[in-house]
Amino acid sequence: MMSVGQPVIELQLGDRVQLRKAHPCGSDIWMVYRVGADIGLRCAGCGHRVLLARAVVMKRLKRNISRESDVSKGGSAH
Repeated sequence: MMSVGQPVIELQLGDRVQLRKAHPCGSDIWMVYRVGADIGLRCAGCGHRVLLARAVVMKRLKRNISRESDVSKGGSAH
């Protein structure tokens, strides 16, 4: 359960987020690829995927950088 004083941050598919600690590859930027009770993250540096509980992600989250839809503005990346 999340604490009362902690702000609620909505995560959506395609969000780029920065976590407090860097991944061993050196990158601290992650892409959200799954949203639910668990959050799926893919490292922007090496592509490693992790599945973390929502509460763990919220605790480690530093900031939400951008959304994929904001970056591509209607165009498909593939």
